[in-house]
Amino acid sequence: MKHLILLIISLLITFQSTFSQIKAGRNQSFDSDWKFKKGKEIDTKAANFNDTDWRKLDVPHDWSIEDLAKNPSDSIIGPFYKKAIGKNATAFSVGGTAWYRKQFVLDKSTIGKKAYIQFDGVYMNSDVWLNGHHLGNHPNGYTSFIYDLTAFLNPAGQTNVMAVQVKNEGDNSRWYSGSGIYRHVWLSIVNDTHIDNWGVQIVSSNVSEQSAAIHIATEIENATSNIALTIELYLADNKLVVSKTTDASTKSKIEQTIILKNPNLWSIEKPNLYKVKIILKQKGKTIDEYVQNFGVRSIKFDAETGFTLNGKNVKLKGGCIHHDNGPLGAEAIDRAEERKIELLKKNGYNAVRFAHNPYSPQLLDACDRLGMLVMNEAFDMWERNKTPDDYADYFKEWGMKDLESIVLRDRNHPSVIMWSIGNEIPEIADSTGYKTSWKLANFVRRLDSTRAVTNAIPFYLAMGKGKTWESTAPSFASLDVGGYNYTSNKYEDDHKKYPKRVMVATEYFPPKALENWNFVEKHPYVIGTFSWAAIDYLGEAGIGLARTKLKNEKTAGFVETFMTSEWPVFNSYTGELDLIGNKKAASFYLDVVWRRSKIETLVHRPIPEDKKESTGFYGFPDELKSWTWPGHENEQLQVRVFTRSPKVKLELNGKIIAEQTIATGSITATFNIPYIAGNLVTRCYEGNKEIASEMLITAGKPTAIRLIADRAIIKASKNDLAYITVEIVDEAGNVVPNIGDKLVKYQISGNGSLAGVGNSNPRDMSSFQKPEKMVFQGKGLVIVRSTEKAGKITVKAEAEDLKGGILTIKTN
Repeated sequence: MKHLILLIISLLITFQSTFSQIKAGRNQSFDSDWKFKKGKEIDTKAANFNDTDWRKLDVPHDWSIEDLAKNPSDSIIGPFYKKAIGKNATAFSVGGTAWYRKQFVLDKSTIGKKAYIQFDGVYMNSDVWLNGHHLGNHPNGYTSFIYDLTAFLNPAGQTNVMAVQVKNEGDNSRWYSGSGIYRHVWLSIVNDTHIDNWGVQIVSSNVSEQSAAIHIATEIENATSNIALTIELYLADNKLVVSKTTDASTKSKIEQTIILKNPNLWSIEKPNLYKVKIILKQKGKTIDEYVQNFGVRSIKFDAETGFTLNGKNVKLKGGCIHHDNGPLGAEAIDRAEERKIELLKKNGYNAVRFAHNPYSPQLLDACDRLGMLVMNEAFDMWERNKTPDDYADYFKEWGMKDLESIVLRDRNHPSVIMWSIGNEIPEIADSTGYKTSWKLANFVRRLDSTRAVTNAIPFYLAMGKGKTWESTAPSFASLDVGGYNYTSNKYEDDHKKYPKRVMVATEYFPPKALENWNFVEKHPYVIGTFSWAAIDYLGEAGIGLARTKLKNEKTAGFVETFMTSEWPVFNSYTGELDLIGNKKAASFYLDVVWRRSKIETLVHRPIPEDKKESTGFYGFPDELKSWTWPGHENEQLQVRVFTRSPKVKLELNGKIIAEQTIATGSITATFNIPYIAGNLVTRCYEGNKEIASEMLITAGKPTAIRLIADRAIIKASKNDLAYITVEIVDEAGNVVPNIGDKLVKYQISGNGSLAGVGNSNPRDMSSFQKPEKMVFQGKGLVIVRSTEKAGKITVKAEAEDLKGGILTIKTN
């Protein structure tokens, strides 16, 4: 009997190994079936290490977003630790060292072929081993990297073991970075003669609505005789447009040009995409295929005409974002990346700045599909540290390698219009910085001469030590577009000195949106603005948070805004959108600044008489689009109305109670009126003509939970997610924003699982991964992840004294 059991086990192992064997092919997902364990003292690189008791998981994975303890304490809440080395800057998150291990078997189709592994992003300082052989170290936590596995693979049919050590140690970041293999991993197994990974560059020239020249350069590894290269150009619907074959024998690089008639141009409004399939044949037999999406478009930066896309002027309505996905931490799940861009597009943005590092390919793919322009940024520091253990320790050795990785990987994305070589670089106003700036800018131009090079330069780096703003001029001279952080007051003077300089606000304080946008509308050489920030992010905790203080307390200054380490606060709260995607006061204000909305009304949360409010430089007052303030009847509440119309009237329960003429140059009318439940209507006028109005309705008592999914049908894929908005509503269906600390509990059943929960409260550090979360201002979020099996996912939500909510999502 014992021998029979052993035989069965042996057969099962053999079957499993055979079933999961990997075939030859490009870009095969390598995300599944990793094993994971945290620990600085363990050494698990050996192939025969016993990892049977390790946790099983799939990547993308971020261990810093996971709960630190089963029960919260004074110093540990959810994934946050009060004594974390990065403090408020990194959202009180915990890094450390951890290991990932994965077993895999190759099948016979891989014999004699080359094998490559690509990591899209590992934070940070990773080392990789294959079957006990060290493949390399990669310090940068944001750039993609590739290793050649061929020499260290076991024969087909035998088990290989990959081990990855990740070291997020020390004080190495100014924001939440996450920890681990937090982006996708890909395995490519190709013939000895093959197209290089990132070895295809597609450039459009002479672009018009009638025609465009499409230049395709293809790099071939180990080119031999009797080689032919065919390019096939397809529309988005896979309809073949044109093909062309070129002799590629013994050539390491093939350049081909196709004249495309009546091209479907890529633009913000119509982000048309093409696909090119590059087929490498030897003696008529296909030996490699490489598929690359691209868009046909022209871009130009000029001080006289501004930024033009396909010959038309476009003013950049931009926002800066960090790479985290809120409740998911740094995990770059495809749908999370896509939703981020969808939210920005929906709220009026046409451009995004990657702060301050390259992002996932999936986010760039979303920008391509949805029509979002991108400033792709490489570095937050060069040779001088901003934190004791950051990337400056590695820049001299790795800077050019990482920059090459960024440009080669991302150069075919039509959404990318600018390469940024730095952000607020400490040495930017001295000789060291001048030299590095020119070196980096010229290196980028050698790799890609079709886009502009920029750098984000703030006013404060030219202060002190005998420096003036003019000290930045040599660094600006190396750029195609000058990036100005918080320095719009220098535009006009700089234009007089440097009339050909193109300028952009790479960062500005959100309350200064109007002043900054006025420059864009006034001067063509100021091509746009990027607010700090478009979406709330983890880290730099509380720099945009309005706080109430005793009236005799000192108001925080610029430095204090960043240095204050307030517990428990974990997110920046500087976003125009909050952590779960809802609009905040700054977003409504921006709608009027960008002329997307005629009128927006915000009501300030009541402040006790002995208190005052401090907002800092980044934050708006604590305002809500709400007229529900029970317990404050007849108290004077501040109402702010944003409009470009000159006159505003307020109507409460059918009676006009106030009116105001807005000062020239402003778009804000401020009122103080008594709170009486009912309907508050704001109306804006030009002369006697009403232009627009808005009504705020007092909500009733909370009665139920309402669940709203972003999509009714999602893919049966672990890369897809359903984002479900949770709302506490009254009998009429109005959201009740003053619900207070109401805990909602969730049940997920069917073909899906809980990916995360969240709200927009910057002080709620509770778990993102337990099936429960408080709502904030009447709203919350639950994120559900599909399995790979088609079917249904059912989500139930319950809370004390409320009618529960239920929602079903299909997966296919």
